[in-house]
Amino acid sequence: MTDSNSGPERRRLADLLVRNGVLASPWLRAAVEAVPRELFLHPGVFLDEGGAWRPVTAIGTDTAEWLGIAYRYDTLTTQLDGHLTADQAGELAAGVPTSSSTTPATVISMIESLGLESGHRVLEIGTGTGYSSALMCHYLGADNVATVEVDPQVAERADAALETLGFSAWTTTGDGLLGHPGRAPYDRVIATCAVRRIPHTWVRQTKPGGVILSTVGSWPYGTGLAKVTVDDEGNAQGRIVGRSSFMQARSQAVVPVAGDLSARTAYADSERETKAPPTLLNDWMPAFLAQLAAPGAHLVRAARSDGTPLLYLFDPDRESFAEFIAHDGRWTVRQGGPVPLWDRIEETLVAWEASGNPEIDSVHLRITQASHHYWVEGAPDLNWEHRLD
Repeated sequence: MTDSNSGPERRRLADLLVRNGVLASPWLRAAVEAVPRELFLHPGVFLDEGGAWRPVTAIGTDTAEWLGIAYRYDTLTTQLDGHLTADQAGELAAGVPTSSSTTPATVISMIESLGLESGHRVLEIGTGTGYSSALMCHYLGADNVATVEVDPQVAERADAALETLGFSAWTTTGDGLLGHPGRAPYDRVIATCAVRRIPHTWVRQTKPGGVILSTVGSWPYGTGLAKVTVDDEGNAQGRIVGRSSFMQARSQAVVPVAGDLSARTAYADSERETKAPPTLLNDWMPAFLAQLAAPGAHLVRAARSDGTPLLYLFDPDRESFAEFIAHDGRWTVRQGGPVPLWDRIEETLVAWEASGNPEIDSVHLRITQASHHYWVEGAPDLNWEHRLD
Protein backbone atom coordinates (compact mmCIF):
# COMPACT_ATOMS: atom_id res chain seq x y z
CA MET A 1 0.00 0.00 0.00
CA THR A 2 1.64 3.22 -1.18
CA ASP A 3 0.40 6.56 0.00
CA SER A 4 1.49 10.02 -1.12
CA ASN A 5 1.27 11.01 2.55
CA SER A 6 4.58 9.23 3.11
CA GLY A 7 6.53 12.18 1.66
CA PRO A 8 6.91 13.88 5.06
CA GLU A 9 7.96 10.57 6.62
CA ARG A 10 10.65 10.10 3.97
CA ARG A 11 11.99 13.61 4.55
CA ARG A 12 11.92 13.05 8.32
CA LEU A 13 13.88 9.81 7.88
CA ALA A 14 16.44 11.55 5.67
CA ASP A 15 16.87 14.34 8.24
CA LEU A 16 17.36 11.79 11.02
CA LEU A 17 19.95 9.87 9.02
CA VAL A 18 21.85 13.10 8.34
CA ARG A 19 21.75 14.15 12.01
CA ASN A 20 23.07 10.74 13.04
CA GLY A 21 26.00 11.05 10.66
CA VAL A 22 24.86 8.15 8.47
CA LEU A 23 23.69 9.95 5.33
CA ALA A 24 26.09 12.30 3.53
CA SER A 25 25.75 11.92 -0.25
CA PRO A 26 23.25 14.29 -1.90
CA TRP A 27 22.23 11.63 -4.43
CA LEU A 28 21.47 9.16 -1.66
CA ARG A 29 19.42 11.71 0.27
CA ALA A 30 17.41 12.32 -2.90
CA ALA A 31 16.83 8.56 -3.17
CA VAL A 32 15.71 8.25 0.47
CA GLU A 33 13.25 11.10 -0.05
CA ALA A 34 11.93 9.59 -3.30
CA VAL A 35 11.63 5.85 -2.54
CA PRO A 36 8.61 4.86 -0.41
CA ARG A 37 9.81 2.26 2.12
CA GLU A 38 6.23 1.16 2.81
CA LEU A 39 5.89 -0.14 -0.74
CA PHE A 40 8.61 -2.70 0.03
CA LEU A 41 6.90 -4.02 3.16
CA HIS A 42 3.96 -5.64 1.36
CA PRO A 43 2.01 -7.55 2.56
CA GLY A 44 3.07 -6.60 6.09
CA VAL A 45 5.52 -6.97 8.93
CA PHE A 46 5.92 -8.78 12.23
CA LEU A 47 6.48 -6.72 15.38
CA ASP A 48 8.37 -8.31 18.27
CA GLU A 49 6.08 -8.69 21.27
CA GLY A 50 8.70 -10.39 23.47
CA GLY A 51 8.65 -14.07 22.58
CA ALA A 52 5.94 -13.80 19.94
CA TRP A 53 5.42 -11.85 16.73
CA ARG A 54 2.41 -9.59 16.07
CA PRO A 55 1.50 -9.38 12.38
CA VAL A 56 0.63 -5.95 10.98
CA THR A 57 -0.58 -5.52 7.41
CA ALA A 58 -1.01 -2.40 5.33
CA ILE A 59 -4.56 -3.36 4.48
CA GLY A 60 -6.71 -2.98 7.55
CA THR A 61 -4.28 -0.71 9.39
CA ASP A 62 -4.82 3.01 9.81
CA THR A 63 -2.65 4.84 7.26
CA ALA A 64 -0.91 7.03 9.83
CA GLU A 65 -0.17 4.01 12.03
CA TRP A 66 1.12 1.98 9.09
CA LEU A 67 3.43 4.77 7.92
CA GLY A 68 4.67 5.23 11.47
CA ILE A 69 5.67 1.57 11.50
CA ALA A 70 7.13 1.63 7.98
CA TYR A 71 9.46 4.52 8.82
CA ARG A 72 10.69 3.26 12.14
CA TYR A 73 14.44 3.45 12.62
CA ASP A 74 14.41 -0.31 13.08
CA THR A 75 14.74 -3.58 11.23
CA LEU A 76 11.26 -4.85 10.33
CA THR A 77 10.73 -8.60 10.05
CA THR A 78 8.79 -9.57 6.92
CA GLN A 79 8.95 -13.39 6.97
CA LEU A 80 9.17 -16.17 9.56
CA ASP A 81 10.46 -19.71 9.11
CA GLY A 82 11.11 -19.30 5.40
CA HIS A 83 7.44 -19.00 4.39
CA LEU A 84 5.10 -17.22 6.83
CA THR A 85 4.09 -13.64 6.00
CA ALA A 86 2.00 -11.25 8.08
CA ASP A 87 -1.15 -11.68 6.00
CA GLN A 88 -1.08 -15.45 6.66
CA ALA A 89 -0.64 -15.25 10.44
CA GLY A 90 -3.15 -15.03 13.25
CA GLU A 91 -3.06 -12.53 16.10
CA LEU A 92 0.34 -13.74 17.33
CA ALA A 93 2.88 -15.98 15.65
CA ALA A 94 5.93 -17.96 16.72
CA GLY A 95 8.92 -18.47 14.49
CA VAL A 96 12.42 -17.45 13.43
CA PRO A 97 12.91 -14.39 11.17
CA THR A 98 14.12 -15.38 7.71
CA SER A 99 13.61 -12.13 5.79
CA SER A 100 13.45 -8.51 6.84
CA SER A 101 13.73 -4.88 5.88
CA THR A 102 17.01 -3.91 7.52
CA THR A 103 17.18 -0.79 9.67
CA PRO A 104 17.59 2.27 7.40
CA ALA A 105 20.78 3.29 9.24
CA THR A 106 22.48 0.03 8.22
CA VAL A 107 21.17 0.14 4.64
CA ILE A 108 22.30 3.72 4.11
CA SER A 109 25.69 3.33 5.81
CA MET A 110 26.50 0.29 3.68
CA ILE A 111 25.51 2.03 0.45
CA GLU A 112 27.58 5.06 1.48
CA SER A 113 30.55 2.71 2.10
CA LEU A 114 30.38 1.48 -1.49
CA GLY A 115 31.45 4.85 -2.89
CA LEU A 116 29.05 4.57 -5.80
CA GLU A 117 29.56 6.75 -8.85
CA SER A 118 27.33 7.39 -11.84
CA GLY A 119 27.73 4.57 -14.37
CA HIS A 120 28.75 1.95 -11.84
CA ARG A 121 27.32 -1.54 -12.23
CA VAL A 122 26.33 -3.17 -8.92
CA LEU A 123 25.62 -6.73 -7.83
CA GLU A 124 23.50 -7.09 -4.69
CA ILE A 125 23.42 -10.44 -2.87
CA GLY A 126 20.16 -10.80 -0.95
CA THR A 127 17.38 -8.72 -2.49
CA GLY A 128 15.14 -8.99 0.57
CA THR A 129 12.33 -6.48 0.31
CA GLY A 130 14.06 -4.64 -2.56
CA TYR A 131 14.30 -1.31 -0.72
CA SER A 132 18.09 -1.03 -0.97
CA SER A 133 17.89 -2.12 -4.63
CA ALA A 134 15.47 0.74 -5.27
CA LEU A 135 17.75 3.30 -3.63
CA MET A 136 20.61 2.26 -5.92
CA CYS A 137 18.33 2.09 -8.98
CA HIS A 138 17.22 5.66 -8.32
CA TYR A 139 20.80 6.85 -8.80
CA LEU A 140 22.43 4.34 -11.14
CA GLY A 141 19.44 3.37 -13.27
CA ALA A 142 17.76 -0.04 -13.05
CA ASP A 143 19.86 -1.51 -15.87
CA ASN A 144 22.99 -1.11 -13.74
CA VAL A 145 21.64 -3.00 -10.72
CA ALA A 146 21.55 -6.81 -10.55
CA THR A 147 20.16 -8.40 -7.41
CA VAL A 148 19.95 -12.08 -6.39
CA GLU A 149 17.48 -13.54 -3.87
CA VAL A 150 17.38 -17.20 -2.83
CA ASP A 151 13.70 -17.22 -1.79
CA PRO A 152 11.32 -17.21 -4.80
CA GLN A 153 8.43 -15.63 -2.87
CA VAL A 154 10.61 -12.88 -1.44
CA ALA A 155 12.13 -12.23 -4.89
CA GLU A 156 8.69 -12.02 -6.49
CA ARG A 157 7.43 -9.44 -3.97
CA ALA A 158 10.59 -7.35 -4.31
CA ASP A 159 10.44 -7.45 -8.10
CA ALA A 160 6.79 -6.36 -8.06
CA ALA A 161 7.60 -3.40 -5.79
CA LEU A 162 10.54 -2.36 -7.96
CA GLU A 163 8.40 -2.58 -11.11
CA THR A 164 5.74 -0.42 -9.44
CA LEU A 165 8.33 2.35 -9.22
CA GLY A 166 9.42 1.74 -12.80
CA PHE A 167 12.68 -0.01 -11.86
CA SER A 168 13.20 -3.04 -14.08
CA ALA A 169 16.32 -4.19 -12.27
CA TRP A 170 17.98 -7.52 -13.02
CA THR A 171 16.19 -9.43 -10.25
CA THR A 172 17.20 -13.09 -10.16
CA THR A 173 16.16 -16.01 -7.97
CA GLY A 174 19.06 -18.27 -7.00
CA ASP A 175 22.00 -18.85 -4.70
CA GLY A 176 23.73 -15.52 -4.27
CA LEU A 177 26.99 -17.26 -3.38
CA LEU A 178 27.31 -17.96 -7.11
CA GLY A 179 26.89 -14.29 -7.94
CA HIS A 180 25.25 -13.32 -11.23
CA PRO A 181 27.77 -13.96 -14.03
CA GLY A 182 25.40 -12.91 -16.78
CA ARG A 183 25.79 -9.21 -15.86
CA ALA A 184 29.45 -9.33 -14.79
CA PRO A 185 31.86 -7.68 -14.37
CA TYR A 186 30.69 -5.36 -11.59
CA ASP A 187 32.17 -2.22 -10.08
CA ARG A 188 30.64 -3.00 -6.71
CA VAL A 189 29.27 -6.07 -4.91
CA ILE A 190 27.20 -5.68 -1.75
CA ALA A 191 25.81 -8.54 0.36
CA THR A 192 22.84 -8.04 2.67
CA CYS A 193 23.34 -11.44 4.28
CA ALA A 194 26.22 -12.91 6.27
CA VAL A 195 28.59 -15.43 4.71
CA ARG A 196 31.18 -17.68 6.32
CA ARG A 197 33.71 -16.26 3.90
CA ILE A 198 33.53 -14.12 0.78
CA PRO A 199 33.14 -16.49 -2.21
CA HIS A 200 35.82 -16.21 -4.85
CA THR A 201 33.03 -16.18 -7.44
CA TRP A 202 32.28 -12.63 -6.28
CA VAL A 203 35.92 -11.68 -6.71
CA ARG A 204 36.00 -13.13 -10.23
CA GLN A 205 32.87 -11.19 -11.15
CA THR A 206 34.28 -7.85 -9.93
CA LYS A 207 36.41 -5.53 -12.03
CA PRO A 208 39.99 -4.75 -10.93
CA GLY A 209 39.67 -1.82 -8.55
CA GLY A 210 36.11 -2.84 -7.71
CA VAL A 211 34.87 -3.14 -4.14
CA ILE A 212 33.11 -5.99 -2.32
CA LEU A 213 31.22 -5.28 0.92
CA SER A 214 29.95 -8.21 2.96
CA THR A 215 29.34 -9.37 6.52
CA VAL A 216 31.56 -12.35 7.36
CA GLY A 217 31.03 -14.90 10.12
CA SER A 218 28.58 -17.66 10.98
CA TRP A 219 27.45 -16.75 14.50
CA PRO A 220 24.33 -14.66 15.20
CA TYR A 221 26.69 -12.00 16.60
CA GLY A 222 30.43 -11.42 16.56
CA THR A 223 30.41 -10.89 12.81
CA GLY A 224 32.31 -8.20 10.91
CA LEU A 225 31.70 -6.05 7.85
CA ALA A 226 34.48 -6.77 5.36
CA LYS A 227 35.41 -4.27 2.66
CA VAL A 228 37.89 -5.54 0.09
CA THR A 229 39.23 -4.25 -3.22
CA VAL A 230 39.92 -6.56 -6.17
CA ASP A 231 43.35 -6.38 -7.81
CA ASP A 232 44.61 -7.16 -11.32
CA GLU A 233 45.54 -10.74 -10.36
CA GLY A 234 42.02 -11.74 -9.33
CA ASN A 235 42.68 -11.46 -5.60
CA ALA A 236 41.11 -9.09 -3.09
CA GLN A 237 42.43 -7.35 -0.01
CA GLY A 238 40.99 -5.06 2.64
CA ARG A 239 39.85 -5.05 6.22
CA ILE A 240 36.95 -5.40 8.60
CA VAL A 241 35.49 -1.90 8.78
CA GLY A 242 33.17 -2.48 11.73
CA ARG A 243 30.66 -4.69 13.46
CA SER A 244 27.77 -5.99 11.41
CA SER A 245 24.90 -8.41 11.89
CA PHE A 246 22.81 -10.00 9.14
CA MET A 247 20.89 -13.23 8.67
CA GLN A 248 23.09 -16.02 7.36
CA ALA A 249 23.00 -16.82 3.65
CA ARG A 250 20.26 -19.44 3.36
CA SER A 251 22.56 -22.13 1.95
CA GLN A 252 25.01 -21.61 4.83
CA ALA A 253 22.49 -21.30 7.67
CA VAL A 254 23.60 -23.21 10.73
CA VAL A 255 21.40 -26.07 11.91
CA PRO A 256 21.13 -25.71 15.71
CA VAL A 257 22.76 -28.47 17.72
CA ALA A 258 19.92 -30.33 19.43
CA GLY A 259 19.22 -33.56 21.26
CA ASP A 260 20.90 -34.91 24.37
CA LEU A 261 23.92 -32.64 24.77
CA SER A 262 25.27 -34.69 27.68
CA ALA A 263 25.42 -37.72 25.38
CA ARG A 264 27.34 -35.70 22.80
CA THR A 265 29.96 -34.77 25.41
CA ALA A 266 30.06 -38.04 27.35
CA TYR A 267 33.52 -39.09 26.16
CA ALA A 268 36.16 -36.41 26.62
CA ASP A 269 39.81 -36.77 25.63
CA SER A 270 41.04 -34.11 28.06
CA GLU A 271 39.94 -32.01 31.03
CA ARG A 272 41.69 -28.97 32.47
CA GLU A 273 41.19 -25.52 33.92
CA THR A 274 40.87 -22.74 31.32
CA LYS A 275 43.45 -19.99 30.96
CA ALA A 276 40.78 -17.55 29.77
CA PRO A 277 37.10 -17.56 30.74
CA PRO A 278 34.73 -18.75 28.00
CA THR A 279 32.42 -15.88 28.98
CA LEU A 280 34.73 -13.70 26.86
CA LEU A 281 32.80 -15.13 23.91
CA ASN A 282 29.83 -13.02 25.00
CA ASP A 283 31.73 -10.00 23.68
CA TRP A 284 31.76 -9.09 19.99
CA MET A 285 35.49 -9.03 19.17
CA PRO A 286 36.40 -12.24 21.07
CA ALA A 287 33.46 -13.96 19.36
CA PHE A 288 34.73 -12.80 15.96
CA LEU A 289 38.24 -14.02 16.74
CA ALA A 290 36.85 -17.38 17.87
CA GLN A 291 35.29 -17.87 14.45
CA LEU A 292 38.66 -17.17 12.82
CA ALA A 293 40.54 -19.50 15.17
CA ALA A 294 38.08 -22.40 14.88
CA PRO A 295 35.96 -22.10 11.71
CA GLY A 296 32.99 -24.39 11.97
CA ALA A 297 32.71 -24.13 15.76
CA HIS A 298 29.39 -22.97 17.20
CA LEU A 299 28.70 -21.68 20.69
CA VAL A 300 25.72 -23.40 22.30
CA ARG A 301 24.00 -22.26 25.48
CA ALA A 302 21.67 -24.61 27.32
CA ALA A 303 20.44 -25.29 30.85
CA ARG A 304 19.89 -28.23 33.16
CA SER A 305 16.43 -29.04 34.42
CA ASP A 306 17.21 -27.09 37.59
CA GLY A 307 18.08 -23.99 35.58
CA THR A 308 21.87 -24.29 35.89
CA PRO A 309 23.36 -22.72 32.73
CA LEU A 310 25.48 -24.88 30.42
CA LEU A 311 27.99 -23.72 27.82
CA TYR A 312 29.43 -25.71 24.90
CA LEU A 313 31.36 -25.42 21.66
CA PHE A 314 30.46 -27.91 18.93
CA ASP A 315 31.88 -28.55 15.48
CA PRO A 316 29.50 -31.18 14.01
CA ASP A 317 31.49 -31.57 10.79
CA ARG A 318 34.64 -32.49 12.71
CA GLU A 319 32.79 -34.34 15.48
CA SER A 320 34.53 -32.23 18.11
CA PHE A 321 33.28 -30.49 21.24
CA ALA A 322 34.27 -28.45 24.27
CA GLU A 323 32.16 -28.41 27.43
CA PHE A 324 32.63 -25.73 30.10
CA ILE A 325 31.93 -26.21 33.79
CA ALA A 326 31.94 -23.29 36.23
CA HIS A 327 33.06 -23.73 39.82
CA ASP A 328 34.07 -21.13 42.43
CA GLY A 329 34.58 -18.44 39.82
CA ARG A 330 36.79 -20.66 37.66
CA TRP A 331 36.12 -22.72 34.57
CA THR A 332 36.99 -26.28 33.60
CA VAL A 333 36.92 -27.35 29.96
CA ARG A 334 36.35 -30.92 28.75
CA GLN A 335 37.30 -31.51 25.11
CA GLY A 336 36.70 -34.38 22.75
CA GLY A 337 37.15 -35.21 19.08
CA PRO A 338 39.99 -34.71 16.59
CA VAL A 339 39.99 -30.89 16.83
CA PRO A 340 40.81 -29.23 20.19
CA LEU A 341 38.34 -26.38 19.70
CA TRP A 342 38.97 -24.53 22.94
CA ASP A 343 42.77 -24.86 22.69
CA ARG A 344 42.67 -22.99 19.38
CA ILE A 345 40.27 -20.31 20.57
CA GLU A 346 41.90 -19.87 23.97
CA GLU A 347 45.33 -19.35 22.42
CA THR A 348 43.82 -16.59 20.28
CA LEU A 349 42.03 -14.93 23.20
CA VAL A 350 45.19 -14.91 25.33
CA ALA A 351 47.15 -13.35 22.44
CA TRP A 352 44.38 -10.81 21.91
CA GLU A 353 44.48 -9.69 25.54
CA ALA A 354 48.30 -9.57 25.45
CA SER A 355 48.06 -7.28 22.39
CA GLY A 356 45.90 -4.78 24.28
CA ASN A 357 42.45 -5.97 23.16
CA PRO A 358 42.44 -4.49 19.62
CA GLU A 359 39.01 -3.83 18.12
CA ILE A 360 37.44 -5.47 15.10
CA ASP A 361 38.50 -2.76 12.64
CA SER A 362 42.13 -3.81 13.19
CA VAL A 363 41.49 -7.07 11.31
CA HIS A 364 42.78 -7.26 7.72
CA LEU A 365 42.07 -9.95 5.15
CA ARG A 366 43.32 -11.13 1.79
CA ILE A 367 41.33 -13.41 -0.49
CA THR A 368 42.85 -15.64 -3.15
CA GLN A 369 41.44 -18.57 -5.06
CA ALA A 370 43.25 -20.92 -2.65
CA SER A 371 42.79 -19.28 0.74
CA HIS A 372 41.51 -16.54 3.03
CA HIS A 373 44.18 -14.92 5.18
CA TYR A 374 43.23 -12.83 8.21
CA TRP A 375 45.59 -10.89 10.47
CA VAL A 376 45.36 -8.26 13.19
CA GLU A 377 47.39 -5.11 12.66
CA GLY A 378 50.26 -4.87 15.13
CA ALA A 379 49.66 -8.35 16.59
CA PRO A 380 51.91 -10.93 14.88
CA ASP A 381 50.45 -13.80 16.92
CA LEU A 382 46.96 -13.09 15.61
CA ASN A 383 46.81 -14.39 12.05
CA TRP A 384 44.98 -17.24 10.38
CA GLU A 385 45.05 -18.79 6.93
CA HIS A 386 41.98 -20.76 5.89
CA ARG A 387 42.86 -23.02 3.00
CA LEU A 388 40.05 -23.77 0.56
CA ASP A 389 41.37 -27.10 -0.74
